[in-house]
Amino acid sequence: MSKSNRRPGGAPPILLSEPEADALFEVAVAWQRRHPISARLLLDELERAATVPLRELPSDVVTMGSYVVFVDRATGERHSVQLVYPGEADMAQQRVSILTPVGAALIGMRRGSAIDWPNRHGERRTLEIVDVNQPSPPQEKAA
Repeated sequence: MSKSNRRPGGAPPILLSEPEADALFEVAVAWQRRHPISARLLLDELERAATVPLRELPSDVVTMGSYVVFVDRATGERHSVQLVYPGEADMAQQRVSILTPVGAALIGMRRGSAIDWPNRHGERRTLEIVDVNQPSPPQEKAA
């Protein structure tokens, strides 16, 4: 990434599983016409992400379905959300779409990392990841 494309404060490294990176790329491309800014933010994150096989992804990385606690350093506000695909979003249930500025900021981040990011009003905020809980894997049905 060239220096001119860097976000203020630098962007921390992000990590994604290979299958999730592919799925998120498809989501971003499919939603480009309806949500061009959010899709672009997500595509930018996917471009800079390192990918690993799913089995090598550390448990403290934010993935789709993760429950994430983060702090907005500017306000000190603590937020607990679940990162979901667009059709599953529900703010009343703290389910945040990957196609929101916050959702795109969270994906691939690790516990303890922080990123400078615009909120939905275009104001720059520093979001710090306090905790990450991965979704439970689907249980196999007994035969």
